[in-house]
Amino acid sequence: MSKWKKCKLGDVIIFQRGFDITLAQQSDGEYPVVSSSGINSFHNESKATAPGVVIGRKGTLGTVFFLNRDFWPHDTTLWVKDFRGNDPKFIYYYLFTLKLNNYDVGSSNPTLNRNHIHLLPISIPDIPEQKAIAGVLSSLDDKIDLLHRQNKTLEAMAEALFRQRFVEEADDEWKEGKFPEEFDFTMGQSPVGTSFNESRIGMPMFQGNADFGFRFPSERVYTTEPTRLAEPFDTLVSVRAPVGEQNMALSRCCIGRGVTAIRYRDNRDYYAYTYFKIRSLLTEIRQFNDEGTVFGSIGKSDFEALDINIPPKALIDDFENLAKPINRLVR
Repeated sequence: MSKWKKCKLGDVIIFQRGFDITLAQQSDGEYPVVSSSGINSFHNESKATAPGVVIGRKGTLGTVFFLNRDFWPHDTTLWVKDFRGNDPKFIYYYLFTLKLNNYDVGSSNPTLNRNHIHLLPISIPDIPEQKAIAGVLSSLDDKIDLLHRQNKTLEAMAEALFRQRFVEEADDEWKEGKFPEEFDFTMGQSPVGTSFNESRIGMPMFQGNADFGFRFPSERVYTTEPTRLAEPFDTLVSVRAPVGEQNMALSRCCIGRGVTAIRYRDNRDYYAYTYFKIRSLLTEIRQFNDEGTVFGSIGKSDFEALDINIPPKALIDDFENLAKPINRLVR
């Protein structure tokens, strides 16, 4: 393995600030417009050539994007104008390790200054090792992408089964009731802030949807003084702005005041039915984003008042038997 050279980031790559353009100024085309939050639109003109690496400069700091076609870097970004002979894909992965969001120089709005980050001290390998590292990481990315596509397919299959049985084939004779007749739920309560840590000490804790993933949340924050708990495979729903984001608990965890944990009342193991039934109610739940003076929220009494159709138990049993094996494959 080669010895890594110590230098400054500006010795390795040169950033340039992106170019301002509004949606009104754009004409639909083939070139992605990349902002600090990613590709939001396409334009008929590009400002930078592929391969490209872009980072969030303003708003969402330090996000990193790789472009394999010519693109328009938005004013909210910095883009690599000159790789100085270094491997672009390695630079893409390497920038993640620098945690550039920690170098905010803005006063009211978070901002990255390219002259500032050009001075960051770094260590970097020679070109052959850069290519070798990038090759390994690209292969892992491909496998992760395949897993994500498989997860989406599996979830779509289970949701299609739910919709067929409980939406398309719904019977007017089914009982009309209220939310608590089918589901128990626990409204979160936040632990004291001094108990929080990111050192994996105590129990994973979720305050809202910030750590929600495709199906399961990322365990980033822990607490040593858990208050209200969610059990494995409870459906998690954000109850403060934004109201109505959904995930599922993978392990026993603490839920803060921005989350509620929901389970099927008669059998907590019926988590597949719970998950997709709650998804079918998200339109009603998300209406509470408009409630309140500043931020939307949904409370215990609001859940208790939700109207639902209650299908026969035999149909729920049948769905759970079909859907649970599919759900077990989602990771």
